[in-house]
Amino acid sequence: MKKIGILFGQERSFPMAFAERVNSKNIPGITAEPVRIDKVVQGEPCGYAVIIDRISQDVPFYRAFLKNAALCGTAVINNPFWWSADEKFFNNCLATKIGVPVPNTVILPSRVQPPDTNDQSFSNLAFPLDWEGIFKYIGFPAYMKPFAGGGWKHVYKLRNAEEFFQKHSETGELVMLLQEEIVFDEYYRCYCIGRKHVRIMPYEPRNVHHLRYSSDFNPSAERLQLMEQIVLRINQYLGYDFNTVELAIRNGVPYAIDFCNPAPDAEKSSVGEENFNWVVETAANYAIERALVHQDGLDNLTWGEYVKRSTMKESLVPGPFAK
Repeated sequence: MKKIGILFGQERSFPMAFAERVNSKNIPGITAEPVRIDKVVQGEPCGYAVIIDRISQDVPFYRAFLKNAALCGTAVINNPFWWSADEKFFNNCLATKIGVPVPNTVILPSRVQPPDTNDQSFSNLAFPLDWEGIFKYIGFPAYMKPFAGGGWKHVYKLRNAEEFFQKHSETGELVMLLQEEIVFDEYYRCYCIGRKHVRIMPYEPRNVHHLRYSSDFNPSAERLQLMEQIVLRINQYLGYDFNTVELAIRNGVPYAIDFCNPAPDAEKSSVGEENFNWVVETAANYAIERALVHQDGLDNLTWGEYVKRSTMKESLVPGPFAK
């Protein structure tokens, strides 16, 4: 018997529906359940062929458990080693190399020195930074947000340099991104599962949270194809098997705004019934697919094209918008 587990926190609708959907398919030798952990011993398997991770970004104990499970052969979705290394600024940097349009973006050192550091720790950092060059590159209005993390926490819209310095002084030890504002005509949030299944959802981030999936954007077939191509390219290079990509359309060009969401919102009350049913069904089918090809004791993780090409000394391949 190959077990598929789902590791989750406070959410309820998706994890329960996912396990029920897998089990309802009655695939011989396949069963699904919430992950149960009663001890974690180094180098010992956990008993699951596949685990879908929905919570380890917030619980370091779970992240350590998943790395050990992966080392012992569990196919963890998403790869906990890559997820531990990934962050939004790197993703934007990678996008510039594979021909995916992204807003102009810079990374900023934290306003407050990290613990166990002092002025001498920053001998290589210019003071002050080239604020004039930074503001010229980004422009105003601009957005400032943490380079790691999500959920619309600590996100600021800034109209001028004065507002920037005021808000940046409140960010403490957070490392922030400063990013060009993309004034969009349309906006989409796109599920991507298995680096091959895409669901493009009209999304209005300016609405209150429970109404963000209520919009009347109506993309052409050509635009849908282009957005799908971008979503697949991003996830194939990052190696994420469960992710969302947010695309803002400006002058007909889809800009990838946020595409580091490896535990994306899948609650029925927020994404709506049709989107919920799609993600439950697609995730169930993909988890079963991974369980059927799982090989005990081997590396069953997914690695993205960026890592694979690096190990083979191959260059990145420019995308459709590459200059």
